[in-house]
Amino acid sequence: MNQKPSGAFVAAAWIAFGTGAIGYIIGLWRAQMLLNEKGYYFTVLMFGLFAVVSLQKSVRDRLEGLPVTDLYYGICWFATLLSIVLLSVGLWNATILPSEKGFYAFAFLLSLFGGITVQKNIRDGQDKDAHQSNNG
Repeated sequence: MNQKPSGAFVAAAWIAFGTGAIGYIIGLWRAQMLLNEKGYYFTVLMFGLFAVVSLQKSVRDRLEGLPVTDLYYGICWFATLLSIVLLSVGLWNATILPSEKGFYAFAFLLSLFGGITVQKNIRDGQDKDAHQSNNG
């Protein structure tokens, strides 16, 4: 891919990521739950973000013909789905209001989407810069 993402798309990706992740963390900070519960939800967010960024990179590497083992590719998909399942189970069993459960679910998903998109934009920008330096 030789097209660099537009500034508007890059900004939208960072805003989505920041809104989701910062909103989720502020929600945890202000929540009336035990510290170990807050730690669980924070860890699930960090695990999910790492998983989706790694998955996006693996998918992109495969599309570009770079070697990615089937094992690592499978682990990326498993970790991504596991983070969503862990959040879902945690929220299902949580003793918080349904509106709070929805808030955490949507902030989590927005964070994951933003993380994937930010990683994609960074990769697209690097590819474009490398392509220009090789041809320029």
